Amino acid sequence: MKIMITGSAGFIGSALALKLVDRGDEVIGVDNLNDYYDINLKKARLSRHINHNLYKHHYVDIEDREKLELVFKNDRPDIVVNLAAQAGVRYSIENPMAYVNTNLLGFANILEGCRNFNVKHLVYASSSSVYGSNSNMPFSVHDNVDHPLSLYAATKKSNELMAHTYSHLYNLPSTGLRFFTVYGPWGRPDMALFKFTKSIINGEEIPIFNYGKHKRDFTYIDDIVLGIIKVIDSPASPSSNWNSNDPDPGISSAPWRIYNIGNNNPVDLMDYVAALENCLGIEAKKKFLPLQDGDVPDTYADVESLIRDFNYKPDTKIVDGVKNFVNWYKDFYEC
Repeated sequence: MKIMITGSAGFIGSALALKLVDRGDEVIGVDNLNDYYDINLKKARLSRHINHNLYKHHYVDIEDREKLELVFKNDRPDIVVNLAAQAGVRYSIENPMAYVNTNLLGFANILEGCRNFNVKHLVYASSSSVYGSNSNMPFSVHDNVDHPLSLYAATKKSNELMAHTYSHLYNLPSTGLRFFTVYGPWGRPDMALFKFTKSIINGEEIPIFNYGKHKRDFTYIDDIVLGIIKVIDSPASPSSNWNSNDPDPGISSAPWRIYNIGNNNPVDLMDYVAALENCLGIEAKKKFLPLQDGDVPDTYADVESLIRDFNYKPDTKIVDGVKNFVNWYKDFYEC
């Protein structure tokens, strides 16, 4: 297949591109290498596959409608995986318009490209943050998610609604994936594991928000990529269980689906830190702080739909995933 990946120099996008070219798919990468975090890390990720004979890269911003349309027109992808986004809950509080421009306008451009050039399946990244102030655990795709706590979460919920409209109006199969705290080698520097590792090695304090009472459904990068590939290979179809008198938020009469991809095993933040300390052989200096605006205390993925439809469930243990990250970090930064 010919598969377009937006955000192909990103944490998940680059890992996905590698797996797809390895299995023989032609990959069209789209990434403008913006400076939200270290461009050198993005270039290093991209260097792993940019010269592969099945990979082609476009330095294009998904906000640029005309340039993105040319990519669709010239390369004619069968499948689109949209992983390009302005990420980060906390940054959305400081710079909300970056999220409007990329996550809303940019996503609309993706939808238009898919509609106008007969894409067979759109797969896109949503987020566990859409569950917002929900407290019923585990989080299910069948729960109402109309109470986001950050603009980032609101844009991801909006993506799901926008995709549904295109699925309904234009019969575009679309599948949204709500990722739960992705971690592992080549990760994002703005994520806790990356920041904690750097600070602990440098003898600096690490901030422990909500006084360490967080629980997170951490999901290892390889598990996320395998889940995406399983979804890519099975385009969404209308649900026979749809009932317009009793609408289920997780299904539709349109070819539209939503899935959680999480480890289905929440881990206490302090246990996560302990696993990192053990791998580094260093005890962290900790600064305990209150819950930050936009954050939720706990996340916990119900992956029943993922198991039912794809016979798949992420299963990498935290101790193994953290160890793999630390080994990569030490090698990459030569420390």
